[in-house]
Amino acid sequence: MEVLRVFNNNVVLARGAAGREVILTGRGLGFQAKPGQKVDPAKVLRTFVPEDGRDPDNLGAMVAAIPPEHLLLAEQALEAGRAELPIPNSSVLSVALADHLSFAIKRLRQGIAFDYPLRAEVSHLYPAELRAARLILKHVNASLEAPLADDEAVAIALHLVNAGFATGDLSFTYQMTGVFTQLFEVLEQASGCPFDRDTVNAARFITHLRYFFVRAGSGKQLEEGANKLRIAIRDSYPDAYATALKLQAVLELRLGEPLTEDEVTYLTLHVARLVDEDRGQIC
Repeated sequence: MEVLRVFNNNVVLARGAAGREVILTGRGLGFQAKPGQKVDPAKVLRTFVPEDGRDPDNLGAMVAAIPPEHLLLAEQALEAGRAELPIPNSSVLSVALADHLSFAIKRLRQGIAFDYPLRAEVSHLYPAELRAARLILKHVNASLEAPLADDEAVAIALHLVNAGFATGDLSFTYQMTGVFTQLFEVLEQASGCPFDRDTVNAARFITHLRYFFVRAGSGKQLEEGANKLRIAIRDSYPDAYATALKLQAVLELRLGEPLTEDEVTYLTLHVARLVDEDRGQIC
């Protein structure tokens, strides 16, 4: 590998196998190094690979700004979280979590409190990610003199959710979470009864919506042309279809683009499942 750019004494951008650009860290790796020089593999401690079109220079600058001990802490904490959730081995996730932890530790030392308003939504919508986030936070706090607040698990959970999508932008996850909450409000208003978001069908609905966001973001909504199925579902579940149209209006308003008829059809099916499941409950 050869050096492409030096960020500081311990972080460099290099060209790896097959010409791929990677960020390398290691004590003294960048000291007096110059572009074009060969990298000493004995000094390389960690390798971060830009993913999902992430700009290598931006990722490298972020790595260079994070204390090495926080990068290590994030990697070890993610490994602890994998006991609860199959967290992907992602350089972007590792760096994003390390950056978050580093800032949280700095805020704690400065006595700055921070409130996470999405606590209830994350608890309902992403229970598995939140459980893993609590394990991660437990590991982090075990290494700190003063522990981070329990609410930090909410932010960590959102980073885990974000890692499951083809985006390095956490604002996408915040937007998605807000839309989910609004959709459940529409469902509850239509049915006149609150929904238990911990049920299997609620989990299926949330999973469908998460993948819908990915499809919509990449311009690949469902469009199978299943006209007979669409008509049959509308005729069989007229109330669910009417509710699905309300959900469609919310999604189109928030996303700024129309939904295909097939997407509305699958929304109808999920609404019908939720309503059928909810009929056995007392409002």
